[in-house]
Amino acid sequence: MRLQQRLAAELFGTFWLVFGGCGSAVLAAKFPGTGIGFAGVAFAFGLTVLTMAYALGHISGCHLNPAVSVGLAVAGRFPPRDLAPYIVAQVVGATIGAFVLYLIASGVPGFDAAASGFASNGYGAHSPGGYSMTAALICEIVMTFFFLMVILGTTDGRAISGFAPLAIGLCLTLIHLISIPVTNTSVNPARSTGPALFAGGAALGQLWLFWVAPIIGACIAGALYPRLFPEKVMAIAPAPLAIDAP
Repeated sequence: MRLQQRLAAELFGTFWLVFGGCGSAVLAAKFPGTGIGFAGVAFAFGLTVLTMAYALGHISGCHLNPAVSVGLAVAGRFPPRDLAPYIVAQVVGATIGAFVLYLIASGVPGFDAAASGFASNGYGAHSPGGYSMTAALICEIVMTFFFLMVILGTTDGRAISGFAPLAIGLCLTLIHLISIPVTNTSVNPARSTGPALFAGGAALGQLWLFWVAPIIGACIAGALYPRLFPEKVMAIAPAPLAIDAP
């Protein structure tokens, strides 16, 4: 598959992740009488990854996440030369997704992205539960570590074929169920960047943590998995979420 096609898939997929996941938080989580709450938002994020993994996994691998791309490169599953283009495509897709969501959300009189938080990530006063920077850092590292371990495990050549998208989507759901109160859940620098650009203020000021922590967690998993569970042949493949991934 040509790089341009893979980048287009990453852009569309990350758009869907931000628009669907953050959209559920901004538009539906607190809707009077029928709001979906934290659990609904968690499932929305999981469903975005699951649906895109089946739709686009065979094209780009459906990373949708700079930390995933970096972790897979560390594990030897993704060519490092493609890292920068993938990350750019993911951030652009996330930004466009946040922009479209902003256009819709601002259709309600009095909407203020900064005041509402616009599904941005944060710590301290900007954490849903008031959790500290240290707690947020630990949480994001640990959650991203396990996310990558699930991705690497379910796309291992020895794993049962065809079920990786289900396991990865459900893993992301579980991650959100655990950590929305702590950081509003990132585990994805692109997902954090898109909404932060429209929320501004503290969301931008604290954005560094939601790049640093997920990438640290992903690198640890990427380095550890092939050493703990080595395969005879560790093939470089651009498709961690593809149904037929090695």
